[in-house]
Amino acid sequence: MNTKAIIALAAFAAIASTGARAEADASQYVVQFEGNRLRAEVQAEAATVAKNRSTEPAGSRVAAPLQSTVDTKLVRAQAAEAVRLGKISAGEVGTM
Repeated sequence: MNTKAIIALAAFAAIASTGARAEADASQYVVQFEGNRLRAEVQAEAATVAKNRSTEPAGSRVAAPLQSTVDTKLVRAQAAEAVRLGKISAGEVGTM
């Protein structure tokens, strides 16, 4: 390419790039709010919400233990017998 073509191409690119920029007025994106409540009312409501809010995550409470009529020693003896007979596996199952 000759230098005249390169200069013409550069000039065209400069003109095109200035036309591509849009002068945006930022005020068109501002949201206008008009409230009819007093500042004191809003602050009082915010204070009551903060007092009643729980810092405990939802679902974090542990369920109450279930009451059973079966003796613990009996359950352990049955589990040990099941392991001896090969009905259930013992230790960690699976491979790495």
